[in-house]
Amino acid sequence: MWELRGGEFSKVPDAEIIAVGSELLTHERVDTNSLFVTEHLNALGIEVSRKLVVGDDRRRLTAAIRDALSNVEIVVLSGGLGPTEDDLTRDAVADALGRKLIFSQEICDQIEERFRRFQRKMAEINKRQAYLVEGADPLENPRGTAPGQWIETGGEAGERIVMLLPGPPGELKPMFTDQCVPRLIRHLPPQVIRVRQFRVAGMGESDLDQLIAPVYTKYTNPATTILAGAGDIHVNLRARGETEEEVERLLDEVAPPIEELLGDRIYSRKGESLEAVVGDLLRSSKTTLSVAESCTGGLVGQRITSVAGSSDYFMGGFIVYSDAVKTSLLGVDPALIEAHTAVSEEVTRAMAAGARSKTGSTYAISVTCEAGPRSATPAAPGTVFLGFASEAGTDARKLHLPGDRNRIRNLTAQSALDFVRRKLLAADRR
Repeated sequence: MWELRGGEFSKVPDAEIIAVGSELLTHERVDTNSLFVTEHLNALGIEVSRKLVVGDDRRRLTAAIRDALSNVEIVVLSGGLGPTEDDLTRDAVADALGRKLIFSQEICDQIEERFRRFQRKMAEINKRQAYLVEGADPLENPRGTAPGQWIETGGEAGERIVMLLPGPPGELKPMFTDQCVPRLIRHLPPQVIRVRQFRVAGMGESDLDQLIAPVYTKYTNPATTILAGAGDIHVNLRARGETEEEVERLLDEVAPPIEELLGDRIYSRKGESLEAVVGDLLRSSKTTLSVAESCTGGLVGQRITSVAGSSDYFMGGFIVYSDAVKTSLLGVDPALIEAHTAVSEEVTRAMAAGARSKTGSTYAISVTCEAGPRSATPAAPGTVFLGFASEAGTDARKLHLPGDRNRIRNLTAQSALDFVRRKLLAADRR
């Protein structure tokens, strides 16, 4: 059991997050608040052991809160603080703690004043938002009418902290960062937290985990988390200790073996996106890039130009979806397309060469593929060809990518950027 000693936990506590609202149990709403809260709790060294979504049911919500209080030291609730009858978080927390709800005239006056500033009359139902769980400290909400609540409580399981936060992200986020985080810090033991991140391209999550698991599973501190996106994997090592020297020593023990295993698949150690890394390589080498895209429909160019200052190195791009436009804009020989189809190594090489010639760029990357669900050529859905053109000539890669149409297109754009990155690194080594 971890207990508060002199207002502080003797060890770093764990937390649970409960998102409240029946709308979160439908396909129309996604709970993004828990991601935000988790990120900030993790930054403090607090692990989130469980997240729940509970509908507008007082009995079930009360049971969920009691269960959370029996398992962890910190419970964060989001939502259910509005003025309507189905906003039940205040009532359920009071039930779970065996406390009363106390009406605060001061809070009621503040809510009424907010309505007055907007030249509106407060409805009688809004008085529900002026009730506090007995013993709670109100958390000011300058962006809405629902105040949050901070509760510190004791019991057989030890000391606990309960936070009640409003559901709208625009209200929850500033309340949590400005009011809850400083309070939490005062309760936590002194500690240093450092994170090292490797962003990886060119391999799948299962292959990566199989490769590095023999290293990281030997350690609980640093804690290792692996987050996978479309061709983009984040390996996070988070260490905590009493001094910076201790934390750096822990990271230095785990990180180098992982780096050695992953090699040049690591494209970033500082959290930059792949397109930003490619841009830095182009800028530092004083070279330029153009793109020619078919199935991705501009995704590669969009990602490159999403980086501020990309005009330093990006010349432009071509979206050449039809065979005729491949010929008219890039000069791809119709006989080449007839002989090999548009989804082929020969055509993607010609597309890259055409883009480089038309723009005068140092390099060009091209993309053609069958994104599915049906194929316009003999190639199966997921068949991808990437082309690259430089002063030395052209090169190409063939890939077979899994997933639906949207996933294949996003994986293709990621693979194209990684192909450019590797080509630039190879040129730099020569």
